[in-house]
Amino acid sequence: MLLVLGGLGVAGIVGHSWGGKKQSAAAPKARAAARFARIDSHTHISPDGIERALQIMETWGIVGMVNLSGMSPGPPQHGLETQLAAARASGGRIAVFANAGFMKALRMANAGIRADYGNVMAEELALSKQLGAIGLKIPKGLGLGYPTPDGKRVLPVDDPGLDPLFEKAGELGMPVAIHTGDPKAFWLPADAKNERWDELQAHPEWSFRGQPVPSWEELYAAFERRVARHPKTTFIGVHFGNDPEDPDHVAKMLDKYPNLYIDTAARVPEIGRQDAAKMRLFYEKYQDRILFGTDLGVAAEQDGMMYGSNGANPPTLEDEARYFTSTWRYFETRDKQFESPTPIQGRWKIDGVGLPEAILRKIYFENAARVLKWRPPPGPVVAPRPAPGPATAPASLAMPPPAGK
Repeated sequence: MLLVLGGLGVAGIVGHSWGGKKQSAAAPKARAAARFARIDSHTHISPDGIERALQIMETWGIVGMVNLSGMSPGPPQHGLETQLAAARASGGRIAVFANAGFMKALRMANAGIRADYGNVMAEELALSKQLGAIGLKIPKGLGLGYPTPDGKRVLPVDDPGLDPLFEKAGELGMPVAIHTGDPKAFWLPADAKNERWDELQAHPEWSFRGQPVPSWEELYAAFERRVARHPKTTFIGVHFGNDPEDPDHVAKMLDKYPNLYIDTAARVPEIGRQDAAKMRLFYEKYQDRILFGTDLGVAAEQDGMMYGSNGANPPTLEDEARYFTSTWRYFETRDKQFESPTPIQGRWKIDGVGLPEAILRKIYFENAARVLKWRPPPGPVVAPRPAPGPATAPASLAMPPPAGK
């Protein structure tokens, strides 16, 4: 029943890995007090990464994080229950989105136990809400890896059998953060002419060239049909509306679908090379529809961290410093041609947009608080001091490695 794409099973394209060597991570020296309260609406936090997440918040002026890797509830792993319990140790600083149990529901359909896999996942989502999840995250495995119940093809993003799941999300008031597709360059030949060549050299399995998957255009069209089909459901098109290469296209989507919002996670390198004056107009027009996010992956150990994207070598604290300082510089200054937060995503420099404070406050905090119906407690974050020898996540809860950012 498992479709295999370029040597990767479905597990390889839906989340983050929290493996790595046990190298302790001493957070960088705390910076001056932040000018803005920030909610990072797009993170992936390991169950054992809560203290590290709080350290990052304290250091970089973030007051709350939303963990999109909540996993699904119930046996055998009870993943959502574990993630919610871990988040409670943050003192209200971390909220959790649930993930739908796609593979479990599709296996049940394949076995003839319940053919209505969309209803199975809708019922599971209601349980996730009762347990404390505030939203639903749909990974790019939908459209790129999850199989149809018979295992013969990839389950489409707009598969009608999934309608009950997305309708239930709207009924429950749970926003749907949805990742469809990947950088367009991942569909092009993986060679030195590819602008994401550095990334593809480090992760050749991230390339979709020649793989049995839909084209980028087919995926996006299915994403649009999904958003259009559920006007009472709030969608957050992650990674700048799933099309950071074309802000004009994203603008058309926002104009057409009032139930669509976007986040900025892991796409500052791409949107940062767009014309800064044009992007300022974009942020001004859609200032109420954009949520700040980073796609930060947080583990207990430094080697398990993910700053937007990773290369062949383990990430360092220097990578962390560049990641956040370049991100703030992009949004808050009009500096020209400086290093992007994640240079492996492309060898170009970026320009800052220098947004007004009123717009920054919306993008950094107010929009997330309103759309997610959640806000962290007031005041600065005070992280616990790291204890020696932090525990690692149980092997049963280790999340699979991403197949590309």
